[in-house]
Amino acid sequence: MKKSFLVISSLIVFALALAGCATTADLEKVRAQEREINAKADQALQASQDANANALKAAETAARAESALKAAEERAKAAEERAAAAEERANKAEAAFEKSMRK
Repeated sequence: MKKSFLVISSLIVFALALAGCATTADLEKVRAQEREINAKADQALQASQDANANALKAAETAARAESALKAAEERAKAAEERAAAAEERANKAEAAFEKSMRK
C-alpha cells in the first residue's frame, strides 16, 4: 500500500512538473508577443514624436501669424494717422481757399 501510494504520488508530482514547464512553442509565442508589443511601442513613440514636431510647427506658425498681425495693425494705425493728417491739411486748405474767396 505504501509502495503504491509512493508510486502514484511520484507520478502525480512528475506529471505536474511536466505540465508546469514551458515548451519551445510556448516560448516562441511569448517572444512573438514581445516583438509585437515592442513594435506597437515603437509605433506609439514615432506617433508621439510626429505629434510633437507638428505641435512645434504649429506654434511657430502661430507666432509668425501673430507677428504679421501686429505689423499689419501698426501699418493700419500709421495709415489712419496719415489720413487724419491729410484730412486736416485738406480742411486747412479749404478754409484758406474760402478765406481767399471772401476777399
